Parts: sequence; C-alpha cells; structure tokens
Amino acid sequence: MNLNNVAKLPDGWRWVRLGEVCEEKTGTKDPRLQPKDTFRYVDISSVGNNQKRILGTSILLGKDAPSRARQVIKAGDVIVSTTRPNLNAVALVPHELDNQICSTGFCVLRPKKELERNFLFAYVCSPNFVKNLSDLVKGALYPAVTDKQVKAQVIPLPPLPEQKRIAAILNEQMAAVEKARVAAEAQVEAAKTLPGAYLRKVFEKEKAKKWPKKRCQEIIEVRDGTHDTPKYVDKGIPLVTSKNLKSSGLDFSNVQYISQEDHEQIKRRSKVDVGDILFAMIGTIGNPVIVNTDREFSIKNVGLFKINKSPINRDFLFFLLQSSIVTRQLDKSLQGGIQKFASLNVLRNLIIPFPPLAEQKSIALILYNQITGTDRLRKSIEDQLETIKSLPPALLRQAFSGEL
Repeated sequence: MNLNNVAKLPDGWRWVRLGEVCEEKTGTKDPRLQPKDTFRYVDISSVGNNQKRILGTSILLGKDAPSRARQVIKAGDVIVSTTRPNLNAVALVPHELDNQICSTGFCVLRPKKELERNFLFAYVCSPNFVKNLSDLVKGALYPAVTDKQVKAQVIPLPPLPEQKRIAAILNEQMAAVEKARVAAEAQVEAAKTLPGAYLRKVFEKEKAKKWPKKRCQEIIEVRDGTHDTPKYVDKGIPLVTSKNLKSSGLDFSNVQYISQEDHEQIKRRSKVDVGDILFAMIGTIGNPVIVNTDREFSIKNVGLFKINKSPINRDFLFFLLQSSIVTRQLDKSLQGGIQKFASLNVLRNLIIPFPPLAEQKSIALILYNQITGTDRLRKSIEDQLETIKSLPPALLRQAFSGEL
C-alpha cells in the first residue's frame, strides 16, 4: 500500500505502518525447557471475537506445552488472531497475563512509545482494519494472514496527547454501548420467556385439570406426510419439512421441490388445507404452525392436524400444542438417538383437554393478544439491540477519521 494514496487526515496526523510503531521482536519462549513450571496459555479459543477480550486461559505445565505455545506476551500488548481475520478475534493483554504465553496463531503488537496501547487496540477493532485483512484472504483455501501482513497495515496516527484523548472517549463510549447491549439482550431473553408464562397460567391452573379429556385421534384427524424421500427437482411443488416450521410461521425460503406427480401421490395421503395445523415430528419437536396460504405443498416429517367438525377450536389447539400438557407427554414418548422424533401414533394418542367451545375461544383470544403483544415488544427490543450493535463500528470510523 502506497501511503501517498490513502485518505487525507487532519493536520498533525500521519499514516504509518503498524510495523513502524510496534516492536519488531516481542520475544519467544519454549515452556518445555522448564517442564515442571506452570504458565498461563492464551490460544485462539481464549479470545472472544464478540467481546474483544481474553475470556479464559489454560494453566499448563511446561512439559505439556503445545507446539504453538511460544510467544511471550506483556501487559499492554495487543494480540490479533491471524486465522479468519474477518472474525476479528483481538484482545488487549491485561496485567495479570504479563509475561505469559500465547499461541503463534496470534500476531503480537507491542506499541512503541509514540503509540498509545488503547488507541492501537481500538484501531484493530475498526471496520477498516478488519476489511483490509479480510481482503487479503479472499478466495484462499485457508483464510489466514501472516504477521508481516498484519504489521504492513497502516494506522492514522495523531500526536500522542490526541491518541490518549480519543482512546479515553472511545473507552467511555464503548463501555456505555456495552452496558446498553447487555441490558437489551437481557430484555430480549426476558421477553422470550413471557409466552411460556402465559401458557402455563392457562394450562397449569387447577381449573384446567377438570376439563374433559380424550385421545387426540378421537376428536381430531391426525396424519403425517410422506415417509419416503421423493426425487428433488429444480422447479416444482415445495416439500415442507420440520425445518420449515418457524415461530414466525411457515417458511418457504430454504424449501426443496418435488415433481407434480410425487406431490399428487403425497396429497392422496395428506392433503394440506388452509386452517390446518402443522407440527414438527423430528429435530426440534413441535413448532406448530397454522396454514394461512392456499399455495400447494407437500409435507415430510410433519404432523398434520385437521380440525374439521371437531369440538376443539383451531386457535385453542394451536396454543395447547405449545403447552406443557403436550410437551410432557411428548418427552416421555420420543424415539431415536441423537435426533429424536415423534411417531404418528404418539401424536394420535396425545391426551387432549377440551373445555366448552366458548371457553376455548375466549382463552385463545386472550393468549393471542398476550403473545402477539409480547412478539411486538421482543421485535422492538431486538431492533434496538441491532442499533446498539451498529454503534461501535460507527464510533470507530469517526475516531480514526478525526471526527471524534
């Protein structure tokens, strides 16, 4: 990179290569030469690429040191993972890890006196730094850069007092952003628990224990999709499987297609109509979805509940299938090893409570309003969270263009 071709900087700033303002040699050590001494080891998995810090270390005896445990780190060093630079696994070495060992999978940047360590750390977190390194490995079989390539990156360098001022502002702003992010994530998690609480309030109350009960197949027609795997085609009829049942509804985005002929055969066994309820029978069991499209599709590994003239309300059944009344029965009846599945026989023999129809409709309406409101709240908080997550890159762009 020609330094004459990079962006113009504020007065007093200059572009320099990292290698010019970081120590050329940071030191190596072979812990195996002191086999009985312990050391703390920082490997690639020790650094959280989201948190931008060292989350944990291994305490090892010298004799147990991996072959990559060779680089000496000092407090204030900045370590940059050279593998998959797009993930930006970087960290500032804290005082408690002074004179410990890190993997050769890191480039160790030890700033000279003209470079403030927090300013350097902020820069290696910046979108510009990440993009420049990521561009070096595009199309590579193994996405990694070398120490030489890291140190060849340029950094906009203001005078040292300005570096300290910018670093202090960034530290304060990033701390505020992190606090807001943690709070928003906690709110999202709390919002996710509300639907379950609403369902428990209805289906686990004493009154619910007195509702009439029957086996599902006695009051609802229950079918499943094809047991075979039809031949997939580029264009045709969607084959909906368990993975296409989402909390947001029926998702056709990653669906595969089958021929019209195969669809007709499956349809004779399990024709899907608007208003039917689909239920995942494999993988993440459940995820009931009410069909609200007249688009033709077939199903595989999916249960099909057809209400017809049943004494049970469709929306009531939809919520009931998410309740502990059903999940407890399923937990006792699931088959399979790592990937569990529910058989058609299990679905047909679920014990289903059904209060009077008017009460079912009232319950369904209350739950719909509560859960829809919760979904809106969760979506609003998630949108806020995305805005919060976009702040650090924006702040870093401002800082290194002289706008902070």
